[in-house]
Amino acid sequence: MDDLGIAGTVLDLMGSWVSHFRQPPAHLTVLGMNDKELVANPQAAETVIHDLNAEPRLPFDDASFDAAVCCVSVDYLTRPVEVFADVARVVRTGGPFVCTFSNRCFPSKTIRGWLYSTDEQHCTIVAKYFRLGGGWSEPAIERRTPALHRGDPLYAVWARAGGSRR
Repeated sequence: MDDLGIAGTVLDLMGSWVSHFRQPPAHLTVLGMNDKELVANPQAAETVIHDLNAEPRLPFDDASFDAAVCCVSVDYLTRPVEVFADVARVVRTGGPFVCTFSNRCFPSKTIRGWLYSTDEQHCTIVAKYFRLGGGWSEPAIERRTPALHRGDPLYAVWARAGGSRR
């Protein structure tokens, strides 16, 4: 996963006051719902207020980004297949879309199926979003924390734009 090419113009979906990059990309657009949090994000070059659950279509032109990320928020999407399909539209061919998540969440905001599934099933669910959304390569799944790690586990599921469309 270290060589996914998350550089250049990157879209950070469902962002807030922090983006999780060790090295920020050249231009980071952070999309989220809370203006105060987005403005406080020091890595954001641009912020966009947008509720993906109300409107899954992204307010960007086709092929606007080199990559996209969604950090610890995929479990809050109520229309994930539509969102994943539209992310495929705005990410340039070959660009990655990386979704990371843990087993922590806000239960009142998380979709019900997430609450009743295991960590491994969460990975399967996100991989299925890529497949159903279309336009992505076969998704990869990886646990990013060591098996004996004492804290929360971190998982990543990603694919590259340019796969078959639905």
